[in-house]
Amino acid sequence: MTDAHAHLDACEGSPAALVSRARKAGVTRIVTIGTGIESSRAALAIAEREDGVFAALGIDPHQAGTDEAQRIDELRELLGHPKVVAVGETGLDTVHRHGAPAEQRHLLDVQLALADELHLPVVIHNREADEETAAALEPFGGTVVLHCFSSPALVATAVDRRYYVSFAGNATYPSAGALREASTAVPLDRILVETDSPYLAPQPVRGTRNEPANVVHTVRALAEARGVTPAELAAATHANAAAAFRLP
Repeated sequence: MTDAHAHLDACEGSPAALVSRARKAGVTRIVTIGTGIESSRAALAIAEREDGVFAALGIDPHQAGTDEAQRIDELRELLGHPKVVAVGETGLDTVHRHGAPAEQRHLLDVQLALADELHLPVVIHNREADEETAAALEPFGGTVVLHCFSSPALVATAVDRRYYVSFAGNATYPSAGALREASTAVPLDRILVETDSPYLAPQPVRGTRNEPANVVHTVRALAEARGVTPAELAAATHANAAAAFRLP
């Protein structure tokens, strides 16, 4: 299995221990995420040390109104590392209004341009900004990963545009029936799974700090919704991660 989105630099315990527990659970690849320049440096350092760990580096929308948003040249330099597989996370967030909408959109547009320039996929954060996110992504011709997907209304657009749609532990919650139903509309070759560690622990371990080993619970919940075995969905999402991020 592949955990397509984890924040190993924010998890409790050493990255080596987290990776070891993940491997014991059957998770052989992890994409660790940078959310700012220092976070990106930390993510890249982990990816350099740990086999099977790769990095996606970006400046998230929570920092759109800060000096961090001006550090694009530093981000471009970091993105040249061979273990970097994507730009992001980046995106739009109307729940946590850090920065004006125009500042968030500018920061997203700049990172989309970087992804285009460097021929990298982009990992998108979208919180209650479906229409704005769809509009911002419409001109982008590269690979898009919609991380921690929680917008059933956006699924038709995602499918039509052949985006990768990544589901996290919140898809396992009893209240998330509509989200699980939406997951069944995503083609088998476009679905991904993630933990978003250390956040959003799946229902069987809810209330704990999340980690990559727990992606197995999301696989089981989505497999049940789709009427396939967990092994089938694990294999499909593993292959999809390899295609989306060009992983070995």
